[in-house]
Amino acid sequence: MKLELSRVVQGRGRLGVLKELGKTGQHSLEVPGCLLHTHLGAVPHLTRDTLHTLSNLPSVTQVTLSNIAEHQEVLEEFKDGFRRFAGLHNTVLYCSLHDPATPCPTGYNTTKTVSVWGSGGRIELTVAKFMALQKTVQPDWYQSMADGETWQSGTSRKRVRKSVDRTLAHLDECLLVHQNSQELEGVEVFGVVEGGDILEERVRSGRETAKRPVAGFCLDGLQTGSMDQALRTQLITAVTKELPEDKPRLLQGVGRPDEVLACVEAGVDLFESFFPFQATERGCALCFGFDVSSDPELAGRAPPAVVELAEEKTASGETRQNGDSNPADQSRMTSFEIDLKDKRHRDDFRPLVEGCGCYCCVNHQRAYLHHLLVTNELLAGVLLMIHNTAHYHAFFRALREALANDKLDVLKRRVLGEGGGQTERNE
Repeated sequence: MKLELSRVVQGRGRLGVLKELGKTGQHSLEVPGCLLHTHLGAVPHLTRDTLHTLSNLPSVTQVTLSNIAEHQEVLEEFKDGFRRFAGLHNTVLYCSLHDPATPCPTGYNTTKTVSVWGSGGRIELTVAKFMALQKTVQPDWYQSMADGETWQSGTSRKRVRKSVDRTLAHLDECLLVHQNSQELEGVEVFGVVEGGDILEERVRSGRETAKRPVAGFCLDGLQTGSMDQALRTQLITAVTKELPEDKPRLLQGVGRPDEVLACVEAGVDLFESFFPFQATERGCALCFGFDVSSDPELAGRAPPAVVELAEEKTASGETRQNGDSNPADQSRMTSFEIDLKDKRHRDDFRPLVEGCGCYCCVNHQRAYLHHLLVTNELLAGVLLMIHNTAHYHAFFRALREALANDKLDVLKRRVLGEGGGQTERNE
């Protein structure tokens, strides 16, 4: 794994390519970018054939131990790793600890174990079991075991310090097993930076993790709902100063477009693409503007996308600008999407986003999606996931173009609905 930076904007925002990915080194991933979010190797709602009707998908597929751990015995019997087990081809496999789209209970980690939550309940992992799982999964890179339960506000300084110490100890044990494991030869390890909302502990975690022989860094405990963006930016900025420039930084649990932009400006390279899935599960379509050029590819092979919700009325009668909604509950609809279950879409015969070139927008109208949702048709999730995935990954392409052409401020205005493109109000 090799990170080549072509530009650093305003001292922190990084543009480049992550090269020589995978055991063969034939893959690459542009940064800033995102991974392909999956459940057990499958993008929710989409078959493999349907998924590959979308262009420019990420070359890295994310799977999680929270989903895989309960299948360890089957995978050990299969022997050929999760990639072949799930029928994945021509992709880099990254294995993280938790599914970012599914909140998990806290209070179960100990000095020697961490817990993940699968469909059958809690699974306790020691370093030995964690590394046995990695040998069974056979990923191209994986996140080290970490105690990441300090993201909640009000966590004591003592508990945060303990989290950092435990995570560093887990990393050292993982690296020791990794270096003596023939099965993991050529596999990369990402160290995890913890520290809650305490600046000194964040800096200590970043500095100490950077001393270890890791290929990159996972910034954990900064997810949506854990803190406001100003504090998140402050912590990320301080941590990235402690990290080497030539290794990637992956931020876990942040997917909202406004937060992505702020975190890229703070020095983050990679994100997890769970946000389209969450919007789909809410029966919503992503509908925010991001076009900064005349390149039709950035709007789905068509003219610039429409800014759907520059200003939206909340249930209390107040208005909010894009990005100002309360992020504490990740199940709540954000101002970057439209609720297609709303009855006002019954006779709305426009596409989800004017100019979007995805299959859903080219072939169907909002009224049809509304009908599918209110009648609980499975096709609703398929069509929404096609659009939301295409829209979200097109946003990241626009982000890279904006960094390349000094248009990041323009992009921020488009995304936040401030004087960019058409706007449409909910009545």
